[in-house]
Amino acid sequence: MNRRKYIQALSALFATATLGSCTAPSSEKEERQAARADKANALNPNPATGFEVPQIPEDNLNFYLVSDLGRNGYYEQKPIAELMGNLAEKVDIEFVVAAGDTHHFNGIASTQDPLWMTNYELIYSHPDLMIDWFAINGNHEYRGNTQAVQDYSKVSRRWIAPARYYSKQFEAGEKETLEIFFIDTTPLIERYREKPEKYADASKQSIEEQMRWLEKALASSKAKWKLVVGHHPLYAYTDKSESERTDMRSHVEALLEKYGVDMYLCGHIHNFQHILPAGSKVEYLVNSSGSLSRKVQEIEGTRFCSSDAGFTLFSVNDSELAFYLMNSKGKIIYQYKKSK
Repeated sequence: MNRRKYIQALSALFATATLGSCTAPSSEKEERQAARADKANALNPNPATGFEVPQIPEDNLNFYLVSDLGRNGYYEQKPIAELMGNLAEKVDIEFVVAAGDTHHFNGIASTQDPLWMTNYELIYSHPDLMIDWFAINGNHEYRGNTQAVQDYSKVSRRWIAPARYYSKQFEAGEKETLEIFFIDTTPLIERYREKPEKYADASKQSIEEQMRWLEKALASSKAKWKLVVGHHPLYAYTDKSESERTDMRSHVEALLEKYGVDMYLCGHIHNFQHILPAGSKVEYLVNSSGSLSRKVQEIEGTRFCSSDAGFTLFSVNDSELAFYLMNSKGKIIYQYKKSK
């Protein structure tokens, strides 16, 4: 049972016990709308106005994709975090995917590092963001104590990083499932492995072992929808070294194509890019920074790109996967739907 249905069941039980079974009920839709309005007023008497709310079917699985967050609240990090919370009051968000670089610039030293507070806990403090955050390492985490990213799962109930790479299944609609495969991309790229003085843990990780795990996990998946999440892109416009993308493609691309992955999601580039390479069955989405963005331009296969900072809202059901690119002003700057 997902979080929305669980809350609805509790609400119905409470109403019956309090009011008695003879009370004429309103429709479920009206009850949900009233409950959300009451909660929004109680939590935020003067809510932010002007942000767009996509029209999403009630039973969809909804989640956020965020990346490149950690600026100690500076630049646009605080406004974007507030927007995420305000939008979650209107759309039932089940969880957040944190695709790396939660901590700029040198990662974190331990689970007690104050950066956990200034980059994360005190910034994403809205009640509707007190949900599961499924996290991976980015290249900036590899400048610090990478194990502390996993160990923080034992400190925070909402931070979930059971391993450097892992998968998770979710109900998506009435009968289908979504499976997300979280991979650890920094060790897949030689330029990081060749700098142990800066990225100490990168060369210690086995590329072969991770790729064996990914192939086995993809091959055994029965989910209708398959997403792979990593920090680094396979395809993107960027002034970063081309070897990053070629290394990623050499290790990952064939597995994505072979096992019917719908989309590969990442961050790292600090802008929005939706790319469908020629001849590819896999679509590639680069999520923008949740704090400080960078310029972008089209490349071959680009369907959309934007230099806005922001985050992505995903919504999935039995037959459709959709995403909405939200900028820091609360505007839906691009939306896309994939059916099967």
